[in-house]
Order: sequence, then structure tokens, then C-alpha cells
Amino acid sequence: MQSYIKRLLTDKIRQRLKHMPAVAILGPRQCGKSTLAKSIIANIKNSIYLDLERPSDVNKLRAPEAFLSINSDRLICLDEIQRVPELFSVLRSVIDENRVNGRFLILGSASPDLIKQSSESLAGRITYLELTPFLSLEVNKSGDSKILRKLWLRGGFPRSLLAGNESVSFEWRSDFIRTFLERDIPQLRFKIPAKKLERFWKMCAHTHGQIANCSKLGESLGVSHHTIR
Repeated sequence: MQSYIKRLLTDKIRQRLKHMPAVAILGPRQCGKSTLAKSIIANIKNSIYLDLERPSDVNKLRAPEAFLSINSDRLICLDEIQRVPELFSVLRSVIDENRVNGRFLILGSASPDLIKQSSESLAGRITYLELTPFLSLEVNKSGDSKILRKLWLRGGFPRSLLAGNESVSFEWRSDFIRTFLERDIPQLRFKIPAKKLERFWKMCAHTHGQIANCSKLGESLGVSHHTIR
């Protein structure tokens, strides 16, 4: 089932690249976007993969118009594009200068809404696909209750779900949450200390399935209900 879902997504992305200049794959960090994109571009000649969290790759785009023009005949994959949001306006001008489909494969792991707002200049030139962690149908074709229980306890992120034991899975999730709170949330322009956000997350987890009482949560954290909202 996993290979079927991956093949389905791969075919969908390839089809969209045939009909649009840019295709964006959005989803949380570590859900498999880069793995999926690399499997696609591996079968496309002259493709380029740039990880915009890697300084050496960012340096290649110091003169973005020149770099993109030189490589106008190649599919360029831009991973973690939210790191360089000013690229969107450059992509628009480059696409309009040479309206060819299948030029850019864009990956983003910040808020999908934030990326869509940043890329408003690409309206009519870009199409979006959202990738989630593993879903129950992807990992449990036979209806095995043990597999469902593992998915329920570990979540659908590949490294957590497929970890060798519960301890390794738990450690991965703890590290993932810490990274998310300390690095990714600030990218969404929330200026709240990571420790306070962690307490907020834990309180939300304990009240899961109940009516949200923002005033009560705010009192416990020493902030207003407006901040909680």
C-alpha cells in the first residue's frame, strides 16, 4: 500500500509538471517531501536539487536571476523555500520571461498558508500538493489491530513509526518537537519562548477532546486569552 500511494503521488506530480511551470509540495518537516522529490528528479535528466537550509546551496542563488537563466532548460527543485521567501518574486519574472512547464519543484515545511501568501505573485503559474505523514490506509492494508495501535501511539511520521523500538520512537518525537518549537514556530512570526509553547502544547494535549477554555489556559500560562487564541 505504501508503494502504491507513493507511486500515485509521483504520477500526480509528474502530470502537474507537464502542465504548470511550478509545482509545490507542502507538508510538515520529516513527512517525506524530500524523499519523494528526489525519487522524481532522479529520473529526470539535468535536474538540480537545492536544499535552502544548506549554506553552499543558498550561495548558488546569490544572483538568482543569473543562476536560473543559466539553468533554464533544467528542472530545479528548491527544498525548504520558506527560508528564502524573496525567491518567489524572482521565480515569477523568470517564468514569465520563458513560459515553459515543469521548470520548478518547490518544497516547503512551514505553514502552507504562509507559503501560499508568500507566493501570491506566482498565481496562475503554480499548483499545490499537500503531503501528510503516513495515514492508516497507507500502513494497514490488512486491518491488523497491532499496526493501527502502533500508528496511534507513534504517529505517522516515517522515522517515528518505523523506529526499531518504542524508546527510539519516543526520543525521535521528543527531538522533533523540540526542533519544531525552537526553530520552526519562530519562522511563523510567533515571538513566544519555546518553553512556554511547550507547556501550552502539553496543556492542549491534556484537554484534547474537550471544549477549549482559552481563559483557563491563559491563566495557567500567565497570558491573556487573546494570546492563547
